Amino acid sequence: MADTIFAKIIRGEIPAQKVFEDDAMIAIRDVAPAAPTHILVLPKKPLVNIADADESDALLLGSMLLRAAAIARDEGFSESGYRLVFNINKDGGQSVPHLHLHVLAGRSLGWPPG
Repeated sequence: MADTIFAKIIRGEIPAQKVFEDDAMIAIRDVAPAAPTHILVLPKKPLVNIADADESDALLLGSMLLRAAAIARDEGFSESGYRLVFNINKDGGQSVPHLHLHVLAGRSLGWPPG
């Protein structure tokens, strides 16, 4: 796996505004937010994207989704609503080759998204 900006944040080499951290993942505020609230949930396991995951990653992926829901409650936007997004590869909008879940909130999010 490439030595990405997310890998450097996970290792503590680049500062980030942490929202959550445990042994499996870290959640940070996005430095270029696409919504008033934009948080990234990053697994510490070096996966390129969801297409790189396999059955052994099911617990980690589920934990990321549950963490996103907990962040929504903690940040106070669970009731008003939010969007969870995994971008996969170039055409899917992925700019950093490290799996990350976008948590977007704070405004009405239109559909379709792209």
